[in-house]
Amino acid sequence: MKKFMDANFLLSTDMAKRLYHEAAARQPIFDYHCHLNPREIAENRRFDNLADIWLGGDHYKWRQMRANGISEELVTRAAEPFDKFMAWAHTVPRLIGNPLYHWTHLELRRYFDINETLNPKSAPAIWKAANEKLASDPELSVFGIFEKMNVSAVGTTDDPADSLEWHGKLKTLGVEGTATQTLPSFRPDRIINITKPDFAEYVAKLGESAGTRIGSLEDLLTALRSRIDFFDRMGCVTSDHGLDFAPFATASSDPVLARPNEINFSKWESETAGIFALALEGKQPNARESESWKTFIMNFLGGEYADKGWAMQLHVSALRNNNSAAFDSLGADTGFDAAGDGPVAEKLSHFMDLLYFRGKLPKIILYSINIKDFYPMATLAGCFQGACPGEKAIPGKIQLGSSWWFLDHIDGMEAQIRVLANTGLLSRFVGMLTDSRSFLSYPRHEYFRRILCNILGAWAENGEAPDDFELLAGMARDISFENAQRYFARRN
Repeated sequence: MKKFMDANFLLSTDMAKRLYHEAAARQPIFDYHCHLNPREIAENRRFDNLADIWLGGDHYKWRQMRANGISEELVTRAAEPFDKFMAWAHTVPRLIGNPLYHWTHLELRRYFDINETLNPKSAPAIWKAANEKLASDPELSVFGIFEKMNVSAVGTTDDPADSLEWHGKLKTLGVEGTATQTLPSFRPDRIINITKPDFAEYVAKLGESAGTRIGSLEDLLTALRSRIDFFDRMGCVTSDHGLDFAPFATASSDPVLARPNEINFSKWESETAGIFALALEGKQPNARESESWKTFIMNFLGGEYADKGWAMQLHVSALRNNNSAAFDSLGADTGFDAAGDGPVAEKLSHFMDLLYFRGKLPKIILYSINIKDFYPMATLAGCFQGACPGEKAIPGKIQLGSSWWFLDHIDGMEAQIRVLANTGLLSRFVGMLTDSRSFLSYPRHEYFRRILCNILGAWAENGEAPDDFELLAGMARDISFENAQRYFARRN
């Protein structure tokens, strides 16, 4: 019987072991999508205790604590940190089979040199040892964690109206700060979600950030261009969109799911201007108008991203805020979201076709938290890999993104890797991201790399790939880091 989480954890063949230890493990981390707080990075935050750094903001853990019968007081409310930690310690032994069981113990090992399993009996000693290291070890400040885990870059998630003050402070720190690049990412969800009750208020805020008053659609598009220019100057290389579904609707007189040559663009823009004007007055658009608005704005933004050379990340199929009473009490991102099961492929196809038709298709990364979407997305990506007229071809331009949220476990990662390998070029994959609010999440990259190397090693072992270490090691290095570094490189 293998020892739990030994040096060859998740590695089942000799080739897999070589690939991981000699190639993938040594690569830096390019964490191109996360939800880390830029202020905490710029201030090189040190956390007071293990509960703060481990449980604060982590809705993955909160869901499982609730499932274990832990009261909300010990999950998100004002209980003492040690009591919250002990509640987590009571939950961990129940997590076998869940990736959180592996992540928890990888994090204890990689950051705190603690090899014991966490349970109620071991918890007090682990609490004491971990807190002593948090208080004294320079490797456990934010900058120290970045250096320890060899983090080359992180991509935060930032609203278009954000001043990016803390990104600016990180730039001024230079070599006195951290060698890790902190790159802003443009997340315009609040301007796309026109039916939200604070939409008009947000438009005013966006106008202030752009130094203008937004009173018309033309004003809005000018302001968005201004903010995109600002983000670009601050180092942005990617946008991010969190979508309940993939929208596609154009002018009311157009055929449903119109092809680009069937779209009445002038009427579509005129109708969009009218929808916007009514929304500024506090009037709700209907479902078709809302979808047309989303499509228009995303089409506009996609073209702007293409001009900047940014990637456009599309996260779909999240069914959010399902428990309305919990949402009213605790707010968003507190563990009450689920995987949606709506259709994705057809409207996504029309949206990408429109951008390609216009010669404005940016690099796109497609993510879903419903595994049913992997094959449609992967095969759809292959329809748009070629360069638009006048463009230079980009290897792996359209990506099937890493297994996300409810799929970032062994089965989900293996499924994503195998679907991509079966339908496209796995060798061009930009690899793993944390999508996390926790500074302790970087062992998730190790987890992914071990799973990747195990698949590659098994292919070699079974004669499905050549017994060629250098060939497979190059592939492992590329997927672990080097593809992402190239894909997100800024234009000269």
